[in-house]
Amino acid sequence: MSVLQAHDVTKIFQEGRETVSVLNGASLLVERGEVVALEGPSGSGKTTFLSILGCILTPTAGRVVVDGQEVDANRPGRLPDIRKRSIGFVFQQFNLFPALTALENVEYALNIKGVPGREARREAQRVLEAVGLGDRLRFLPRDLSGGQKQRVAIARALAGAPPVVLADEPTANLDSHVGMQVLEMFRDLAKQENRALLIVTHDPKVRTIADRVVQIRDGRLAA
Repeated sequence: MSVLQAHDVTKIFQEGRETVSVLNGASLLVERGEVVALEGPSGSGKTTFLSILGCILTPTAGRVVVDGQEVDANRPGRLPDIRKRSIGFVFQQFNLFPALTALENVEYALNIKGVPGREARREAQRVLEAVGLGDRLRFLPRDLSGGQKQRVAIARALAGAPPVVLADEPTANLDSHVGMQVLEMFRDLAKQENRALLIVTHDPKVRTIADRVVQIRDGRLAA
């Protein structure tokens, strides 16, 4: 069974007296260990789709299943638990706490997931070493390069072994060379640790590390 499933997902927003249909029957299956790139122009619905897959929004209609857990629009209170247990996020703006070291940023994310003290610190150190930052554990974000900050963000997403990792434009703030290095490392770690990786992007370099490229147009997906 696919670890990430979307079946005929529709999302309608109410704007004043008007209804705006952003997703119109979008469907996608992603397997463990698979890297999928999701491309589409601005306004195509990709950010909304990512938010639904990430249990930030609920669909108006259709089904979403994350690691065997149904995303139920009638039970929005369950969404934080699904996010904590099953999903890692990587954002284009890094979203690191400026007063925390690289180690503490990852450790804090694990604490939120319920991983306690020493166990969280060991796991945080493990994933930071895996992304090549074993010598930057005590560095604050201001003392890290853009590529290093994104590596911390990737370590944070991978920490705690979530089966699904979602990335929103992860190379947007990186130069071409560093962006390619980060993408290759990200793919290799996802493969080694058997995670499903979905990357929303405008960056053509993502195509080179993806197993599959999916296009979204007018709220519908096509391979």
